[in-house]
Amino acid sequence: MADSVWTIRRVLTWAAEFFQERGIENPRLDAEVLLSAVLGKDRTYLYVHFDEPIASAARTLFRSYAKERGAHVPLAYLLGRREFMGLEFRVTRDTLIPRPDTEILAQFAVDFLRARRAAGASDLTAADIGTGTGAIALSVLHYTENTYADAVDISPVAADTARENAERLGLTTRIEIHVGDLLVPLAGRTYDVILSNPPYIPSADIEGLMPEVRGYEPRLALDGGADGLVFYRRMMAEAPSMLKNGGAIAVEVGIGAAADAAALVAAHPRIVRTEILRDLGGIDRVVVGYTE
Repeated sequence: MADSVWTIRRVLTWAAEFFQERGIENPRLDAEVLLSAVLGKDRTYLYVHFDEPIASAARTLFRSYAKERGAHVPLAYLLGRREFMGLEFRVTRDTLIPRPDTEILAQFAVDFLRARRAAGASDLTAADIGTGTGAIALSVLHYTENTYADAVDISPVAADTARENAERLGLTTRIEIHVGDLLVPLAGRTYDVILSNPPYIPSADIEGLMPEVRGYEPRLALDGGADGLVFYRRMMAEAPSMLKNGGAIAVEVGIGAAADAAALVAAHPRIVRTEILRDLGGIDRVVVGYTE
């Protein structure tokens, strides 16, 4: 950007072209989102003030954002936040970015716990394995009443991010966040529902993912082993035994993995029924197992 009058319109045009040249999927939208963040305004403001000049300091900050986005750094990492279930969550490069498809898992838990409450159950509890930002567990708590959760992540930095999000949402008294390997920190506890969006990308497929994902999101949160099912096998060996009577375990799965994951769930003697939920694109996305 040479020194001259740089208006909102001119900056957006420059950035959109810059992003398009670098293969960014939604160049104009990303330019608008980043400029809105820099100016502290919503996107509507940009359209109403197309001819407004942008101050030098704001241009410099925007240019640094644009350079990183042009290198395929995800928007959520640049902005440090992501919306999920209508709530805003802090994200860092040590956490997986919450995605809309995962809302299917969280909404299932909300509906399931509300139904348990309506049927007379009390002291409702949930566990979220591989919590990352805490988006799943904290969303479930936000949209249910008198519900408590344990959340586990093997990454201490991710656990700290989840704690920060719990504080921002006013939910610290209703959640305990643990650092550890899958179910290990929860030994001896029981739950109405156990939830997980575990790493499920087959190891050999990671290099074929979008550059935003393979280059920046933590591999620890992506790599599901040779067939993508390593973590499901480990969880299903123990998790159903930690469910209360009439409880449920629900896990997000990758494309084409629902049948295999459902078989692993159904193999546990406590599971009496399984169900597969589809996402908004019609893809099998969540596998549920129920106990008696």
